[in-house]
Amino acid sequence: MKSNAAGFAGSLRTALLLGIAATAFTLPAAAMAQDGNLDGQAEEEALAAPPADDGQIEEYGNEIVVTATKREQTLQDVPVAVSVATADTIERAVVRDLKDLQTLVPALRVTQLQSSANTNFIIRGFGNGANNAGIEPSVGVFVDGVYRSRTAAQIGDLPDVQRVEVLRGPQSTLFGKNASAGVISLVTREPSFKFHGNVEASYGNYDAMVLKGYVTGPVTDSIAASLAAGINKRDGTVKDLGYGGRTNERDRWFTRGQLRFEPSEALKIRLIADYDKIDEACCAVVNLRRSGATTALEALGGKVNDFNTPFGNVAYSNFPSSNKIENWGVSGQADYSVGPLKITSITAYRSSQSRTNQDSDFTSADLIGQNAGSLDIDTFTQELRLSAGFMDVFNAMLGGFFFDEKVKAGNALTYGKAFRPYVNLLSGGGVTLLETQVLGLPLNTFQQPGQGLFDNFAMDNTAWSVFGNVDVKLGNKLTLILGGNYTHDAKDVRSDVTSTDAFSGLNLVAIGNGVIRNTVIAQQVGAAMSLGTSANASQIATFAGAQPAIYSAIVSGATAFANANQTNPAVNSLLGLKPLQFLPPFANFPNAVESGKTRDGDFSWTARLAWDVTDSLNAYFSYATGFKASSFNLSRDSRPLAADLPALTSAGLLVNNLTTGSRFAGPEDAKVLELGLKANFGIASANLTVFKQTITGFQSNTFTGTGFALANAGKQTTKGVEFDGTMKAGKELTLNLSLVWLDPEYDSFVASPLGDASGTRPAGIPGLATTIGATWNHELGNGDRVIARGDWHYESPVAILEGLPGFIQRNALGQVVSYQPAFDASRPFKREVSEINASLTYAMANGLEFSVWGRNLTNDRYLVSMFDSVAQSGSISGYPNQPRTWGGSVRFKW
Repeated sequence: MKSNAAGFAGSLRTALLLGIAATAFTLPAAAMAQDGNLDGQAEEEALAAPPADDGQIEEYGNEIVVTATKREQTLQDVPVAVSVATADTIERAVVRDLKDLQTLVPALRVTQLQSSANTNFIIRGFGNGANNAGIEPSVGVFVDGVYRSRTAAQIGDLPDVQRVEVLRGPQSTLFGKNASAGVISLVTREPSFKFHGNVEASYGNYDAMVLKGYVTGPVTDSIAASLAAGINKRDGTVKDLGYGGRTNERDRWFTRGQLRFEPSEALKIRLIADYDKIDEACCAVVNLRRSGATTALEALGGKVNDFNTPFGNVAYSNFPSSNKIENWGVSGQADYSVGPLKITSITAYRSSQSRTNQDSDFTSADLIGQNAGSLDIDTFTQELRLSAGFMDVFNAMLGGFFFDEKVKAGNALTYGKAFRPYVNLLSGGGVTLLETQVLGLPLNTFQQPGQGLFDNFAMDNTAWSVFGNVDVKLGNKLTLILGGNYTHDAKDVRSDVTSTDAFSGLNLVAIGNGVIRNTVIAQQVGAAMSLGTSANASQIATFAGAQPAIYSAIVSGATAFANANQTNPAVNSLLGLKPLQFLPPFANFPNAVESGKTRDGDFSWTARLAWDVTDSLNAYFSYATGFKASSFNLSRDSRPLAADLPALTSAGLLVNNLTTGSRFAGPEDAKVLELGLKANFGIASANLTVFKQTITGFQSNTFTGTGFALANAGKQTTKGVEFDGTMKAGKELTLNLSLVWLDPEYDSFVASPLGDASGTRPAGIPGLATTIGATWNHELGNGDRVIARGDWHYESPVAILEGLPGFIQRNALGQVVSYQPAFDASRPFKREVSEINASLTYAMANGLEFSVWGRNLTNDRYLVSMFDSVAQSGSISGYPNQPRTWGGSVRFKW
């Protein structure tokens, strides 16, 4: 990548010019602004917000207060790369869940695959996790200070959201082990001592219905309470012509209650309890490339969509993919102040249960009978911190964090009624021949309905950390910030995996050896007896008794020939059946060789220098490190390391057809060098960040269709520029621009699941992502308002993934011998995003509002992800994005 430096410099110049131009353009307007008046958007936010009391954070004007450093600072003053979406922005942009948030924050990517419970967050091109229960995300998600190790993405339905902060880059110093790529912090409104609330009802295409509400007020002079609840239902956006239903639907509801105790000015306690439930069909998969396997399943009456029209909102399954998910949790936060000291304690317990079933062949043929998964996660967290501030000259924080989580993951992948006829057709009757003629078994012994692989994993994860942070003023304008965090993480994993698929457990090399040997003996004995054909068993026995010496020589020669050619497909024809051994036996662990344990410890630190250039301009320079603990592959693709094979062999722990891979990936270590500028000129604001971020040992998690291939990348580096700007273009018009330029590269990734990927560009990371938006806020004479908002979100073309395991050339041991990018030469699989979102609201002075809205109004269609089609060699499947949605809302605020 010789042009990286030039490209980086050019893009940096462009971003700097954009920032300078925006600043220069707004300075004259700022000079003419009248003091003491809220601008149009600020007035709207003030009207929409509940009455402020000592428990609310004001977000009027351009002063947005954030807690990115675990203490309140304005967005301009905090020396961290952070993007903020306020409640008003979320409402006007119709952000229903965290997936929609990426249109407001271009540096963030959110994907949902496989089921409603699986959501991945990626910041600056780094992040993974939620699709594999053994891997916690590199991007930490926090709700009101409580860490959510998993999320089902419906958090955005909460009607009491105050703001969402997206912290970019490693945040391990203050947020711990799972923030090596960044943090998403969702903050809800505390209960208020002034009675107010809101209720909203929406209806849209696909019969979408959303009803949610929030109410808060005083219980006594020292106790306030709030209650939020909502329901979100929608027909599926995709017709499934296999079973005659619809998929990609919404059917979820939630409730959330809070209590706020303030018995004195020094003590505040906040208690939160929440419950949510999902019961919906998701997620549609379409065929992207046909193969001979597609023809075979069609010969049996099965169907797939036309691969030339993957965005026709049509899919084929023989049963709906179900998702039944329950989440609940309780938390308590206590803040106690004594003079300049403040003690904060946050205690939380969360539980999540998920039951899913997927027709994983994604055809109307009954190939896969079930892919039923169960996941139970119970998490306890405790954070305690002490902070102190002295005359705005010195601020310090010292804290500790404890994490205890238990994960139980199970899965049953079994064959359906059509699977045996399907594989017999693919093999040209080879399976039946092997079964009846070679092994002498009854017909249809193999691949019976209900046979398959049944896996169960249990993981116990405990971690603790101590952290500290100090801000010291070095004069009137310069502040030095130093922070450190030591984290210790321990994981213990147990597997209990059994296979009832006898065919996949056959050693076709050894069986083929016997077939070759016996065939050669029959041929040579027939020749010795001048039979003109191969001898039968009776004739061989007669010859062996009559000519023992000759027969012994024939046997020795046949044995040597068989041993030399047992792995040669041209001689051992049974090897042609090996691709049909989909569910081979599993080597369980821990065992005598593999402990199933990891113990990690790391010290992360941060150093920042913040400079208040003027009252309107701030700059900072920072260096930070991050840490993510080891992760386990809790899937059927978990395999021992190649280095462990000799020891496993000596211990007698090998099973037939065992290939090498990885049980776990080691820790991630992140580093970022960052330069930031933050400007606020009253009617215009701009943030510019230039960074170089590196993760060593990045935990790459390649989805294979039914499982995951987990491996550490040696080193991945991303250089980038981020720009956020907002400008008042008049009394009623506000413009905003967010732009991210990224240049990622695998500096070293020799052990990629797809071969040596060193020097290549990681897939799925667009070089350019931008959102351009505008808000028009017009006040009518009677106090009513008309508010129009629109934005255009664009991502430049990018390869969807580096490669597909099914198209990689491997040797007999399963080792990669050549790296092959994942594309069809005639139609490259790339993604380019261009979406327009808009809303129009009539807000009455009495609190009643009417809105019409639309997301992805241009119906831009693209693929979110791709994978090798399950049990269909040479075929490719993928997940399409959501089509255009639109609707109307009525809300009332009081």
